[in-house]
Amino acid sequence: MAEYGSLPFAEQIAFFREKLQLPTRAWTDVYAAEHQVAFMVAGAAKADLVADFYAAIGKAIAQGTTLAEFRKDFDAIVEKHGWAYKGGRGWRTRVIYDTNIRTSYAAGREAQMADPSLRARRPYGLYRHGGSDDPRPEHLAKDGLVLPLDNPFWETWTPPNGWGCTCKKLMVGDKDVKRLNLKVAEQAPEIPLVERTVGVRGPSPRTVTVPEGIDPGFEYRPDGKTRTQRTRQELTRKAAAMPEPIRTRFLAEMKKGDA
Repeated sequence: MAEYGSLPFAEQIAFFREKLQLPTRAWTDVYAAEHQVAFMVAGAAKADLVADFYAAIGKAIAQGTTLAEFRKDFDAIVEKHGWAYKGGRGWRTRVIYDTNIRTSYAAGREAQMADPSLRARRPYGLYRHGGSDDPRPEHLAKDGLVLPLDNPFWETWTPPNGWGCTCKKLMVGDKDVKRLNLKVAEQAPEIPLVERTVGVRGPSPRTVTVPEGIDPGFEYRPDGKTRTQRTRQELTRKAAAMPEPIRTRFLAEMKKGDA
């Protein structure tokens, strides 16, 4: 099983490589599940600047380079473009690096977990707290929770669940549950919702409803689908409404394109 930091991780790389590169004014310009298809760095408003950051993060994902190495790339990019970014260098580089690495890694794992044969052997998800010295109570309370992978709970509570969150969702089977002295929960915990207003000091504030304990922007499951897979899924859905024989020809052309 792939582990964070043991690269190359094909599913993670594929997910990241197909993201669209979007210039933005603020982090709220691209929100929550929109990150499934888009790459951005908050306040990087020029296409060539975003492209350089995309390449630097892509290198980190494909080659397993460290935060220290990314900081060197960050300094070079900032100098090249004369970018006047907000926040301290240490904080800003860690947020960019950690958030992109962890969410793309989670997406790669979700892509693996979608495999039917693997799900047949390991049909449950196990929530593991990341072990922070200053844990979020809602995250810590879910440590050891086991639920079927198709339970709606995971649509919001699949890590990472906030800035700097190191929690994990593991795939387990009945033998694992017994070996680890765990129990499959009969029902998911309640998910109380709270309203938050974010980005109030920027150009695109949002008022959002999120599960209590999850930072705004992280209330979604990185599903691991590439942009190509999403396009094929949508085209297949639309084909279902087409009359015969147009539908048959359309699906045949799609299949031919895979060859």
